Amino acid sequence: MERVDLPLSGGQIAGWAVQATSTGELIMLTAPLRFAGRLRRYISRRLYGDPGSYLELCSGVIHVGANAGQERDLYARHKLKVAWIEPVPEQFEMLRQNIRSLPDQRAINALIADTDGKPYTFHVSNNDGLSSSILDLHDHKDIWPDVRYVRDITVRSLTLKTALEMWQVDPGQYDALVLDTQGSELLVLRGAQEILPQFRFIKAEAADFESYRNCATVDQICSYLKAFGFQVRREDRFAKRASGGAYFDILFERV
Repeated sequence: MERVDLPLSGGQIAGWAVQATSTGELIMLTAPLRFAGRLRRYISRRLYGDPGSYLELCSGVIHVGANAGQERDLYARHKLKVAWIEPVPEQFEMLRQNIRSLPDQRAINALIADTDGKPYTFHVSNNDGLSSSILDLHDHKDIWPDVRYVRDITVRSLTLKTALEMWQVDPGQYDALVLDTQGSELLVLRGAQEILPQFRFIKAEAADFESYRNCATVDQICSYLKAFGFQVRREDRFAKRASGGAYFDILFERV
């Protein structure tokens, strides 16, 4: 296992409290919650390799739950075609502005679920919409106690297949599907059954506890995708719940 060396100052790493074990082999870290996921992803990358390395094998990505397109530069570095999908009007406009200089990336304003035309109440969160969902918050507060919903909008759903057809996106040009839909991942997958076999990779952010009310959990997503020939290739924890449970980035590959 590779050792991760970070600059120490006064028993801290950029504000992180440090405690070594009696053998000195491990270092325990605590920090403000807003930095926790960032550090865990950094350490995971150093220890186990770049979690985005699968993109080197891809020609295009469909990213459902785009927010403002935070991964746009990562995708651009890999010269990928990207179809972003985001339901919240304000976040969608930010997304459009953020990718306007990237000709291979386009934005779709839609809510993806398992049926076409179903009205949903979509809850918009106070953290720049990052935790927005069609589901009610549940144990999400155990990790992010400051996150709350600030308003609701009504949106009619589309299946992924229908949305791509409406915006004239050829799904055959995209071999990776990224899901960041805050608990509704199974709805997205169920509505995309016809086109799932075209993807080589599926990446999903999910928890192994009920972060949102009746949300899709890690086990449920793994079980569903197994039936379509997908196996877990990588699982990176980026947030831990004190009473048990965690959030993961999970990469699946079709075999």
